[in-house]
Amino acid sequence: MAVRVLDEASIRALIGPTQALAAVADAFAALAGGRATLPGVIQLDLPQSRGEVHVKGAHLHGSPYYSIKVAAGFYDNPRLGLPVGSGLVLVFDAQTGAPCALLLDNGYLTELRTGAAGALAARHLARAQVDTVGFVGCGGQARYQLEALLEVRRPRQVRVWGRSRERAEACAREMGERFGVSAVAVSTVREAVVDSDLVVTVTPSREPLVRGDWLRPGTHVTAVGADGPDKRELDAAVLARADKVVVDRRDQCLRFGELHHAVAAGVLAPERVWAELGELAAGTRPGRTSDAEITVADLTGVGVQDAAVAAFVADAAREKGVGRLLDA
Repeated sequence: MAVRVLDEASIRALIGPTQALAAVADAFAALAGGRATLPGVIQLDLPQSRGEVHVKGAHLHGSPYYSIKVAAGFYDNPRLGLPVGSGLVLVFDAQTGAPCALLLDNGYLTELRTGAAGALAARHLARAQVDTVGFVGCGGQARYQLEALLEVRRPRQVRVWGRSRERAEACAREMGERFGVSAVAVSTVREAVVDSDLVVTVTPSREPLVRGDWLRPGTHVTAVGADGPDKRELDAAVLARADKVVVDRRDQCLRFGELHHAVAAGVLAPERVWAELGELAAGTRPGRTSDAEITVADLTGVGVQDAAVAAFVADAAREKGVGRLLDA
């Protein structure tokens, strides 16, 4: 048996936003149709180093692979000259259990598939014409979210807020140069949110940043940051005001995510959740049905996303002969 080992550069050459969006959309539809095996998430916090580790796995029925992904975020790393995110993906043969591939992606696939889920949510929940997008957060995921969003919408203007004005300006400048959009840094979260047609929150915040009374009719909010029980970016009033709340996975979002906090606050009953994202992708539930609706997507990150992009990379690498083969 041989294991194919791929580094980040090789993986980046095999998969980008277009391929990731298609793979993630299919994966969510499979999940909604009962065609996926999805275990719970393993979370490991390392508070002494401001680190967190998430382990997610899944098998999409019919796929020749299953995968296990380890992704980490260590928020003091920039002081050491290191990126915040890192990780790898283990890919196994679904018939024999033998290891097939080791994807040393440094967290790239997690960033990519998270952006793809945001774009999928926007495809079904944002208005057809999105003029202004507001980003709450200016880290790497803000870039991935915009790059993926451009697969489904073409905004005229982007606003970026970050705790560091300098980093927010750098993010806006990069967005303008890379994606050809008009992007500006703003001084407050409110400036990023009010008058935006689509709001994307991409922070590790443990306190709500976005208030419900800032949203105007027709706004869509994609919340990405609350992937742990103590994290939250949205005031509970945001979900209370929403005409439709969509989650990537109900039971997961009830344990951690914006839904978790809204239910705990007593402003949203679990049965008021409109749909899981996979139901929208599969066409079994409608997304936005009115330009006046306020919609929210609570995205905590689901293992089927990782399985989908990992399988795409494993297949593409095998077909193209990319990577280094090691005897297992």
